[in-house]
Amino acid sequence: MSLFDDYHPLKGKMFQILKPDGTLHPNMKPLLSDQEIFNLYQKMVFIRLADQKALMLQRQGRMGTYAPIWGQEACQVGSGSVLQKGDWVFPAFRELGASLMMGVPLKTVYLYWMGNEEGSRAPNGINMMPVSIPVGTHPLHAVGTAWAAKLKGDKIVTISYFGDGATSKGDFHEAMNLAGVFKVPTIFFCQNNQFAISVPRKIQTASETIAQKAVAYGVDGIQVDGNDLFAVYAVTKEAVAKARSGGGATLIEGVTYRFGPHTTADDPTKYRREEDIEPWKALDPMVRLRFFLKGRGLWSDEVEKQVTEEAQQEIDQVVKEAEAVPTPSVEDIFKYVYAEMTPQLKEQMEYLKGTL
Repeated sequence: MSLFDDYHPLKGKMFQILKPDGTLHPNMKPLLSDQEIFNLYQKMVFIRLADQKALMLQRQGRMGTYAPIWGQEACQVGSGSVLQKGDWVFPAFRELGASLMMGVPLKTVYLYWMGNEEGSRAPNGINMMPVSIPVGTHPLHAVGTAWAAKLKGDKIVTISYFGDGATSKGDFHEAMNLAGVFKVPTIFFCQNNQFAISVPRKIQTASETIAQKAVAYGVDGIQVDGNDLFAVYAVTKEAVAKARSGGGATLIEGVTYRFGPHTTADDPTKYRREEDIEPWKALDPMVRLRFFLKGRGLWSDEVEKQVTEEAQQEIDQVVKEAEAVPTPSVEDIFKYVYAEMTPQLKEQMEYLKGTL
């Protein structure tokens, strides 16, 4: 039996491998070597520090509104590490981790949030779509790309990342329906971080889980501990293999928590209390992974200091390089939407230039 049979969403079970104390659940083990685990932990450290730096840059007026990933690193690192060159990623607006896992430079990510058009362009050969600010619209694009790949016979997978709030949008359900009908090779990865801006999960939907929404569309669904790197990796690995072999789409619900604000324009103290956050701190994906690595003799305070210092030096250098990039021209806002600029875009561009 597959994971999707054993953990069918209507069975009410959540897939887990790594406990919060760093030990493994009975009869469970990671599908990664100790070295691979340590390498992914290093990436998570880098992502968290880069995330914190972005928050500081915004507060200092050196970056625009930013959506922090804090607390959701395992969802994006665990899933992103399974993807291969040629696969397509459709992010929402909180996918710093997924972007870096796909090979997008941190400088490019920072440039986007600094308002530079260059930040929306992934390097050649990296199929990372631009940030999607409208909630829940991009899963449709992931399905369309997957359908096109299927028709062409390309053995690629598409994945779209979104939050629990996106599952209340009609676009999400349309995408799920199309994915089920055409059995396309796509993965819907819902990072259920318990809040759609200020709206808590419990009044976002009456569904017991988000994963079970897949059942109505004839798509496999599974709920996974989104703070468990090993579980996320295992589930995504099986979903990707199934998609490549023609088995169709999967909805993965990664149960996690957003420790910070929805964006830097948000004040979470207006809708949640500190005592609400406290139980989730023990479930921090970084904490449990450190416990595991320490038990294997791969982590210590000295190791943490070295990893942190190396990451911080690289991040500080990236900030210098990003801030040294010249301000883009007004034309850049319009030139790269279509291969050839439409008359409407030309008119808009000339109008904007005339107001400056």
